Amino acid sequence: MLKRMATAPLPTPLPARAAPTGPGTRADSDASGLAGLPVVCCTPLTRAPLPAEEAERLVTVLRAIAVPARLRLLSMIYARENGEACVCELTEPLGLSQPTVSHHLKVLVDAGLITRDKRGVWAYYRAVPDALAALATVFAPPR
Repeated sequence: MLKRMATAPLPTPLPARAAPTGPGTRADSDASGLAGLPVVCCTPLTRAPLPAEEAERLVTVLRAIAVPARLRLLSMIYARENGEACVCELTEPLGLSQPTVSHHLKVLVDAGLITRDKRGVWAYYRAVPDALAALATVFAPPR
């Protein structure tokens, strides 16, 4: 029989704050996903062919949200009043283990759709609305 491990008490979220910006932050990085792209990252697919480099970055983001658990996590974080959630608040609604949820969150962070902020023993994840705006722009219908 497994013993239940003692855990730290659930943290109280900090007040809402803007996502970090500037040199060295995720939004300023060219690492992967839409993070290195401006809000309007590229010409909508319906207006001009997508260059290969932009297509590769877009595929990274689309793969990240193509998994139902990740799409649900993204929705849960964006739907919160302050656009932020602790990993400890996301495991139960998904019915997945904490390591599995943390893995899915890492994929979303790597795609540039959310940011991660470590506070003590807990990790908080924050929405990056500009990333979703950039994604929506790619699929905008012709005007």
